[in-house]
Amino acid sequence: MPANKVAIVTGGSRGIGRNAVLRLAKQGVHAIFTYKSSRADADEVVALTTESGAQAIALQLDVGDTNTFDGFVNEVRKALAELGVERFDYLVNNAGTSSGASLATITEAEMDSLYQVHFKGVLFLTQKLLPLINDGGRIVNISSGLARVAMPNRIGYGPIKAAVEALTRYLAVELAPRRIVANVIAPGAIATDFSGGIVRDNPQVNKAVADMTALGRVGVADDVGPVIAALLSDDFGWVNAQRIEVAGGMHI
Repeated sequence: MPANKVAIVTGGSRGIGRNAVLRLAKQGVHAIFTYKSSRADADEVVALTTESGAQAIALQLDVGDTNTFDGFVNEVRKALAELGVERFDYLVNNAGTSSGASLATITEAEMDSLYQVHFKGVLFLTQKLLPLINDGGRIVNISSGLARVAMPNRIGYGPIKAAVEALTRYLAVELAPRRIVANVIAPGAIATDFSGGIVRDNPQVNKAVADMTALGRVGVADDVGPVIAALLSDDFGWVNAQRIEVAGGMHI
């Protein structure tokens, strides 16, 4: 990837998004990434990106609030100018929230929030950013292994991620005239602070996930970030509208 490439990564201050930003930086790709609340985490990612020889600009964004997207796009324009370009090349729709609700416990408010963050936010942020993405650009959306494997207490999260997978295929069709490809990555259970850090910090959950995974352990952010970076590279330019599960062989 040439050094003048720019990626926009939502939720880039923590977990998988952070790993993707840092992995791209090692390949000379600059980043504009979003964070929701922790400026300290965002500043750390900026510093680490600089150490790798790339530039990063952190912008605050709640991906569940579409009313802020016009203002965010204006901030992106300023950030692109700061990076010396007018357009960006890669979009990674990574930011998300968790849900442990069952059929008996899920509320309309929780389901609405999942929809706003994971589906509506992805759709309309992509729409708003289309004038700024270069022809021939690439989009990676983040789904979940729970879109394929049904498990208890994920009745809102799993189906909404399945909707993201369908959305990705439709994006690939609609953006084909501009040679913009769209793919979706579906991580398995990853040991980060996502969902309160339950996979990382709860030994019982960690063991249960490892036992159902062919490679015998839970995933880490370092397993997923490189796959995102690879999908954005020219080497994967002929891969389009695909779902790639990054889960070590979970529930094969």
